[in-house]
Amino acid sequence: MNSSEFIIWLDDWCDKLKLVDLSKVVSDPEKSAIVSVDVINGFCHDGPLASPRIKKIITPILSLFKKAYKAGVRNFVLLQDNHDANATEFSTYPPHCRLGTKESETVPELKKLPFADKFVIVPKNSISPSFGTHFNRWLETHKSVDTFIVVGDCTDICVYLLSLHLKVYADAYNLKRKVIVPADCVDTFDTPVRMAKKLNIMPHDAEFLHKVFLYHMKLNGLEVVKSLT
Repeated sequence: MNSSEFIIWLDDWCDKLKLVDLSKVVSDPEKSAIVSVDVINGFCHDGPLASPRIKKIITPILSLFKKAYKAGVRNFVLLQDNHDANATEFSTYPPHCRLGTKESETVPELKKLPFADKFVIVPKNSISPSFGTHFNRWLETHKSVDTFIVVGDCTDICVYLLSLHLKVYADAYNLKRKVIVPADCVDTFDTPVRMAKKLNIMPHDAEFLHKVFLYHMKLNGLEVVKSLT
């Protein structure tokens, strides 16, 4: 089966994603939240999984945080890798973002925001936003929040699982909920085939997987936009 027609369509779909005014998304700031995943040093600045591609999303995320706060949003939830020293996830990924290390900390760009004291930090020991975390407890105590903007990394791993969790959780309990993913505020890492062969690891085409998982989130009822302006 030839997939070239779909790939051409996918590129065109991504190119035509719309810019959306934040005010049209955040109609009621008290019922809105920005949920960030893994915007931490270990994926942006230092460590074996730090990626220059992912580092680039800090600037648009910082801008979005500022605009959202100015619009009245006060719900900022940051899910962050904070691994046990002997985390079993390290059999899948290189050891990273261990509890108590600089890698597991929020990037300084976000820490310096004057409203950083509003951040709710949710540590996690796996790629799941819900297993072994207190995120569901936060959702339970903030049932009035019905609009979620998801940012962070990686598009095809933690962003995908977080976004789908928010949607599936809502569907399971018949909750009316919007989940919005601005494409300029999410990204994934790149491991070209040539590099992967040299390292004897699986390749990871960032451009392709970023687009495919944006598409898959849209396919599952999420709102995917180019940017929130």
